[in-house]
Amino acid sequence: MIMRIKLLIPLFFLIAAVINAQEEKVALTLSLEDAQEYALQHNKLIKASRLDVEVSNMARWEAISGGLPKVEGSASLNDNLKIMTTLLPGEILGQPGIYVPVQFGQQFNASYGVQVSQLLFNASYFVGLQTSRLAQDLSALGLEKSELDTREGVAQTYYLILVTEESLEVLAKNIDNLAEVLKSTEAMYEVGMAESTDVDQMRSNISMLENSLKSMERNIEVSYNLLRFQLGLDPEAEIELTQSLDEFLEEIDVNLLTMQNLSLGSNMDYRLIEGQERMNELGVKMQKSAVLPTLAGFYSYAESGMGNKLNDLQWFPNSMVGLQLSVPIFASGERYSKIKKAELELDKIRTNKSLVTDQLLMQEKQLKFNLVNAREQFESRKENIEVAGRVFSSVENKYKQGMASSLDLTQAHNNYLQAESDYISSLISLLQNKLALDKLFNQL
Repeated sequence: MIMRIKLLIPLFFLIAAVINAQEEKVALTLSLEDAQEYALQHNKLIKASRLDVEVSNMARWEAISGGLPKVEGSASLNDNLKIMTTLLPGEILGQPGIYVPVQFGQQFNASYGVQVSQLLFNASYFVGLQTSRLAQDLSALGLEKSELDTREGVAQTYYLILVTEESLEVLAKNIDNLAEVLKSTEAMYEVGMAESTDVDQMRSNISMLENSLKSMERNIEVSYNLLRFQLGLDPEAEIELTQSLDEFLEEIDVNLLTMQNLSLGSNMDYRLIEGQERMNELGVKMQKSAVLPTLAGFYSYAESGMGNKLNDLQWFPNSMVGLQLSVPIFASGERYSKIKKAELELDKIRTNKSLVTDQLLMQEKQLKFNLVNAREQFESRKENIEVAGRVFSSVENKYKQGMASSLDLTQAHNNYLQAESDYISSLISLLQNKLALDKLFNQL
């Protein structure tokens, strides 16, 4: 019995350690850059894009192997249960006037051989190699595009969480402030300096703010869930953001951003449309190459065995070397139609490329304008908060002195809340416009 207890004690300690480890979850602390890099390693969409790159790599090797030497082996064994009978004219065998049944062949026939073939010339093959290489490059570009989109999405969610948490703090402070006003109002009501409707109004204001606070807390949790999804984390994982809004605001140099000029070659959308254009150019070459001949060489060696006994076959070797030439002559206009179709597709993608160029240049001007406008609104609404805060404090003092009504106080408080809301909106707008311009310049 004592021995069993001694054996169980370490087990109890182990169980307790596991329980404590589960209860004490370590939060994942992340700066924005840390979060983006973590997402690039664990985001499921990124993992799928990496698999696409691997698939394109294998497709390229598949295309290359189509022109490499091929070796094929073959073997067969036949048991002629009933050897085929043929009627021969009797004159051949000295029996004129009749047909004599004769069996040709042996009961057993066996053979084995090997053939080596090599493609010597095929224009479509060489164009196919170029196409597979370009497809490989486009797949890698698609991965880069997915990584850029992921960086942008993580940044947007990171900003949203910080802005919402700041809004939550603002609401909490307002609730605390109104709670103090409520106490003063109740005291004033007890001495006859305020009416019961004033008390009810203050309680109603606090109740509305508390409901907004709860709603905002739920929104924060939704945003954290979105960030967990983007990072490829478990839904129950704890996350702690280490950067503040002030840090991001300090990094925004509007003048520097607006002085930059867009380099089309660095923009992801332009690079993708360029790749599609090159792919269509190869499509035209592929259709034109189909009218050229194909030349292949081959060598084969085989041995055939015959006999009426399986263990006593007579073997006879044979071998062959040769060239095979295939020349397209007439296809009833099919090849011409395919070439024209490929050329039209190329013209279409070039038109789209020109359209994308115009759109990107216009987008550059619009995003720069939006950024400048967002900064001006941010500065203006930041000043409005200070003004609305001073007005609210003044009306609050007057209210406590009986020189302002509860309606005046409510109106001043609503104006202050609206100023806070406008400030938060301008803040997120400034961050989002800066993020959009960074993405356009491929600088995320």
